[in-house]
Amino acid sequence: MARSKVTIVGAGNVGATCAHWIASREIADVVLVDIAGDPPGNFAKGKALDLFEAAPVMKFDLNISGGSDYAMTAGSDVVVVTAGVPRKKKPDGTFPSRDELVATNQAIVGAVVREAARYSPDAVMIIVSNPLDAMCHVALHESGFPANRVIGQAGSLDTARYKAFLAMELGVSVRDIHGIVLGGHGDEMVPLPRHTSVAGIPVRELIAEDKLQQIIARTRKGGGEIVGLVGVSAWYAPAAGTVEMVEAIVRDQKRVIPSAVLTSGEYGYSGLYLGLPAVLGAGGVERIIEMQLNDEEKDMLEISANAVRSVVGVLGYN
Repeated sequence: MARSKVTIVGAGNVGATCAHWIASREIADVVLVDIAGDPPGNFAKGKALDLFEAAPVMKFDLNISGGSDYAMTAGSDVVVVTAGVPRKKKPDGTFPSRDELVATNQAIVGAVVREAARYSPDAVMIIVSNPLDAMCHVALHESGFPANRVIGQAGSLDTARYKAFLAMELGVSVRDIHGIVLGGHGDEMVPLPRHTSVAGIPVRELIAEDKLQQIIARTRKGGGEIVGLVGVSAWYAPAAGTVEMVEAIVRDQKRVIPSAVLTSGEYGYSGLYLGLPAVLGAGGVERIIEMQLNDEEKDMLEISANAVRSVVGVLGYN
C-alpha cells in the first residue's frame, strides 16, 4: 500500500516546521516546494535534505524531498499552502494588518494553487497564507475544487492560543483546557467562554471575568504579539495547528477541529469562509457542526463575518 503524500508550498518557517512535525510523527511522505534559492528550488531542496538527514537519529522512516518543480508534488493527498508575504515590521516601526496583505498574496496564492491543483486534482488543500479567510476564497476559485477540499487553518491556531493563555493563567495542564474559537482569523475572532471548561469545570468558576476578558483580548492579538516580540510571524503554533489538520485528513480521524470552511447555510451564512467546528477526515470537511449560540455570541460572530466580507470583497470574485 502506497504511503500518503503531503506537499507543503513554502519552505519558510511555517512550512519547514510543518514538514518537521509531519516527518517526526510519520504521517506521510513530504514534498517541500519553494522558488527561493540559486538556482530556484535550492532552498526547499536544502531544507528537505537537512530534515531527512535527521531521520537516522530521530527514527522516522519516510521520504522527504524538495525543489521548485510542481511535478514532484503529483498525486499528493494533502497540499498545504504557506506561500505568501508574511507580516513583518515596516520601516516606520508599525506592523501591517492582515488585510494589507490581500493584493500581494492573492497573486501568489492563486499561482500556487493552480499549479498544485494541476498535479494533484484529488488533494485536500489546507490554506495557511494570510489574510487567511480571503486566501481560502482565492484557493477555492483558482483550484476549481469542491468546497469540502479547500480548508483554512486558523481556528485550530486561535483555539490553541486561547487554551495556552488560560493554562498559563490558571497554572494547569493545557491538556485539561477545553474550548473553541470561531469566526474569522483576525481581531474579530470569537472565543467562546460559555463553551470553555477546565477538566469539565466551567471556566467562569475558576477565573474572574475581567481576567477572562483580558485573555480573550490577548487571544485576538496573539499573532501580533509574536510579531512584536520576534519581528516576524509566528511559526511553531501555526505549524502545529496545520499538522493537526493534516493528520486528521491523512489518517481519516474524524476530528472536530475549528477550521475556515465555506458556509452553505450554517449559522445563517452562505458562500463565506468562516472559522467553525468541522469534522475533518479523508474527504476533507465531512461535516460542519452547528453549536447553539446565544444572542451575544451570534452578534460577535456577525461582526467577525462582516470583517471577513470586507476583505473578501476586494478580491474581485463574484
